Amino acid sequence: MAKDNVLVEVNNLTKYFPIGSGGFLRKKVTELKAVDGVTFAVHHGETLGLVGESGSGKTTVGKCVLQLHRPTSGEVSFKGKNLVDLTDKQLRPFRPKLQVIFQDPYESLNPRFTAYDIITEPLRLHHATKTECRNRVKELLDIVGLAPYMAERYPHEFSGGQRQRLGVARALALQPEFIVCDEPLSALDVSIQAQVLNLLDDLQRQFGVAYLFISHDLSVVRHISHRVAVMYLGKIMEIAPRDALYDRPLHPYTQALLSAVPVPDPKV
Repeated sequence: MAKDNVLVEVNNLTKYFPIGSGGFLRKKVTELKAVDGVTFAVHHGETLGLVGESGSGKTTVGKCVLQLHRPTSGEVSFKGKNLVDLTDKQLRPFRPKLQVIFQDPYESLNPRFTAYDIITEPLRLHHATKTECRNRVKELLDIVGLAPYMAERYPHEFSGGQRQRLGVARALALQPEFIVCDEPLSALDVSIQAQVLNLLDDLQRQFGVAYLFISHDLSVVRHISHRVAVMYLGKIMEIAPRDALYDRPLHPYTQALLSAVPVPDPKV
């Protein structure tokens, strides 16, 4: 893909967490290298799958891209602007364009808020009027396949799949260009996962949004991604177009991951 089509560019990203000693006066003893020299780009309208085992650093990468974790070093550029150099105040204009869909749709939704409150919270933070909020909620519920009357329901009154659709609606509220999908299917039944995947596909075609799709599930990543990056111990081992990586993996770790994926028995 052309360089001028790049939306988000990550260059030599590192994130180290201090590890302290025990006791009342904790002192830094060493560092955990959660992300260690990661480089990749995500293009307009593209889905980059980020796959790896638990603890490989995938979620930390996503949080660093969104500046929810401040990187130890490296660059995270959005439309050519390095976000790492910006103060929290300077980041505010970029926040609406960079959103997240969390892993657990129940944990990430305020149980005291109705669906209307959840969707309009980011809108109100950006000074939307009551009329604008009402219209946007109606529009977003329709987009994600939820009925208008559900706006007055609380999270516990939704099924798991419906809660994740509500999380998607919240992420779309400010018309983002880039969404980090952090294991968005892992808390859902297999029967519901395909519905949410199809919804994300439809939204990408409709709005041109780009995704960084984080998952440990190689089958899910293959379904939704245009390119795939494989992480291990904080580093990217391999990055390639989806079919090339799955059909002709080059790195031994990628080969080992793919060989461990269960193959359905056609006789069953």
